Amino acid sequence: MRNLNTVLCVLILSACSAMLVCAQAGPDTITFTNGEKLAGHFVRSTPSSVTFKSDVLGELTIDWKNVRELDTSTKIAVIRKGVKLRRRQNTSSIPQGTLVERDQQLQVTPSLGAQLVAVPLADSAVVIDQPAFQKAMTRTPGFLADWTGQVTAGATLVQATQSNRTFNGAVSLIRAEPAEDWMNPSYRTLINFSAFYGELTQPATPTIKTSIYHAAAEQDQYFTSSVFAFGQADFDHNFSQGLLLQQTYNGGVGWTAVKSARQQLDLRASMSYIRQEFESGPSKNLIGSVFAEHYMRKLPHGAALDQAASVTPAWNNTSAYSTLFSALITVPMYKQLSGSTGIIEAYLNDPPPGFRKNSFQFTLGLTYSIK
Repeated sequence: MRNLNTVLCVLILSACSAMLVCAQAGPDTITFTNGEKLAGHFVRSTPSSVTFKSDVLGELTIDWKNVRELDTSTKIAVIRKGVKLRRRQNTSSIPQGTLVERDQQLQVTPSLGAQLVAVPLADSAVVIDQPAFQKAMTRTPGFLADWTGQVTAGATLVQATQSNRTFNGAVSLIRAEPAEDWMNPSYRTLINFSAFYGELTQPATPTIKTSIYHAAAEQDQYFTSSVFAFGQADFDHNFSQGLLLQQTYNGGVGWTAVKSARQQLDLRASMSYIRQEFESGPSKNLIGSVFAEHYMRKLPHGAALDQAASVTPAWNNTSAYSTLFSALITVPMYKQLSGSTGIIEAYLNDPPPGFRKNSFQFTLGLTYSIK
């Protein structure tokens, strides 16, 4: 009889636990300032807005000023402003549990009956669901994971007495680890390639050709959240300047001077070995430096600006310096497809005789975003 009573107690406790889990597994809800309610699933929030997924309306981003109350049945994690985490770090100080937001206060209940933790909404950097938080803290990404970037292509074809064909394209890839913006950066890999090719032909007239290529690869290793060391290799070909190939190998330090949800500015300085090979004349081996900046900014209506500039002086031949400036603006069109317009200005102070020192490119194309 005693064993039977024990079994019955276990069954009753299991049933109660199951009922409790079911009760807790209900939908998350948002109550708007006009009294309307929306059920769905909490995704994440910032001090200015909350991202909420509704089965009917899809994923919505809602300003906190329009929210009277938010209740979650699923567990979340609150990362305060100024807190930067590393993978496999002790997270006992991070408030985790179910969430209620009222009067600009995030009230986190770790477990049933436990004392809640109150965090002012303005003091939070980001709030995410607990499974995503735990996965970010423990995962080891493979090399093919977390790549983002853009692929751009454009073309012009003219067929008449003169035949004109131009093609331009670019690939820009970035892999930053960790990918989460609330974690301390560890390392970053950048790969860039751009090309512009054109031919103008006419009967009984020599063909006029334009051929410009640029390729670069960079590896950054962060020491702090804003200071990093980097190694970089650049390869340039510019038929318009008589440059067959310029190889630049850099090693130096960088500083992320500005970083926010809307913009980022990186500054770099390096020591470099540069080899220049021309259509005519001797090749040059140079010891120099590269001073560069890279600025990215999100613009209104989903548009974005990507701008970069660099100056490359040569210390053993002060006349053999070069500069580069580029800017690309993308405007969203459909899902991950955008229209793009950009300029690239390259200046080479020591081209062979008969070639201009600068080349200017203006491009229009379509850009596909990799997320």
